[in-house]
Amino acid sequence: MKILLDTNIIIHREATKVINQDIGLLFNWVDKLKYSKYIHPATVEELNRNKDVKTVATMNIKIGSYNLIKNPAPVSETLASVSKKVDTTPNDANDTLILNEVYSDRVDVLISEDKKIHIKAALLNISGRVFTIDQFLEKVTAENPDLVNYKVLAVKKVDFAKVDLQNLFFDSFRDDYAGFDKWFNKKADEVAYICYDNNVIAAFLYIKVEEENENYADIEPAFKRKKRLKIGTFKVASNGFRIGERFLKIVFDNALQFKVDEVYVTIFDKRPEQARLIALLEEWGFTYHGIKNTVNGEEKVYVKDFCRGREVNIAQPRKTFPFIAAKARTYIVPIYEEYHTELFPDSILRTESPLDYTENEPHRNALSKVYISRSHVRNMQAGDIIVFYRTGGIHRGVVTTYGIVESVIDGILSEAAFIQACRKRSVFTDDELKKHWNYNERSRPFIVNFIYAYSFRKRPNLKWLNENKIIPDVNDMPRGFREISRDDFMKIANYSRGK
Repeated sequence: MKILLDTNIIIHREATKVINQDIGLLFNWVDKLKYSKYIHPATVEELNRNKDVKTVATMNIKIGSYNLIKNPAPVSETLASVSKKVDTTPNDANDTLILNEVYSDRVDVLISEDKKIHIKAALLNISGRVFTIDQFLEKVTAENPDLVNYKVLAVKKVDFAKVDLQNLFFDSFRDDYAGFDKWFNKKADEVAYICYDNNVIAAFLYIKVEEENENYADIEPAFKRKKRLKIGTFKVASNGFRIGERFLKIVFDNALQFKVDEVYVTIFDKRPEQARLIALLEEWGFTYHGIKNTVNGEEKVYVKDFCRGREVNIAQPRKTFPFIAAKARTYIVPIYEEYHTELFPDSILRTESPLDYTENEPHRNALSKVYISRSHVRNMQAGDIIVFYRTGGIHRGVVTTYGIVESVIDGILSEAAFIQACRKRSVFTDDELKKHWNYNERSRPFIVNFIYAYSFRKRPNLKWLNENKIIPDVNDMPRGFREISRDDFMKIANYSRGK
């Protein structure tokens, strides 16, 4: 397979000081799978525009280890038309030439962190061959489970003092913030969230609650008086395990617990991992507010509205997650015991061992998940609520979790399309997905994409559901999706809260 690497990937790979550790993981996978690494002449041209002669000479030596595309493909009229709509700079034009190699089938895959490249790929319907680093790592870990060394530990809550500040993971913070080490050491007794991958820090999160009287004089435009949750330090290294979504769930859970009105973050936009983090935040409802002026330069400020009673975006639930629409329909659906905690680690039962469910696979960390069904009821829509019932009988069967529907994919045409749509967010392996697809040719499965929203603290069992007429007949358990009333959903929610 021919892998074309965009200029931004090469720059961070061959820089004198590599502070983007996911680049190393990317190249490790490419080499492990014996893919051929290619670069485009436009990349060489861009690198040669550096004003430092020594840097240019050094970079030209390093890029000699890549295959150079000798005869770039002519730009198609279709791509040229897309380019006119999107490109605004000379670098954008170079990126179009690079993308053209995929569109012209000269290479198999392009890896790029450039947002406009992905916009153009979507317009050309070739997004399935153009990946960010994180998307590519997800793809190869899902397709090659035998080559994955699963040693990602669960997210841990620790004191700053217990974290190795000299770990290379923090080098990017030291580059961005003068006095970072001093600030970090002052936080010795405060808590942070951390995750390790093969004993290397893979993600770090620090959050704090700020009251209405907080001083925001350095933020423009000025913040209004509100209780806020600040994401103080947030970094996730790409590894294909969706840790970023797992950490956002922690942010949102804390925002709910402390009843804040807004969540915000200040972040530089200097490097690909920062751009990727900004994209993740925007995907989950953060919007650009303005800038924060600091001694280290101008940081961008992003905010997410967390006021109760706000209007919910039914069509795009991520934008207003974790809030649900008052008019949303509610469905209850069973999930078998063997798959329950695999998909919902936070909904683990007291009888299960947490050590068996560390977040070492994408579907466990992901907020967006996949449920496969052959239910006769298939009319769920974005914004609807799904209540998950863990099977197990009159006493052991319990309602544990609810999610929010993002989309329903029905009428899938092929096994390959089914597997592709499920991969990375389903509990099933590719072989298991094939069995699901071929189980009954007359009743092919469909897919419900949903967002994992909440784990009920107190779980009503089947006996309670029966007594409260939510499931009137214990011998008539739903085998697929069954609609229940809003009142029934509120009964479950109130029971969970001890009301």
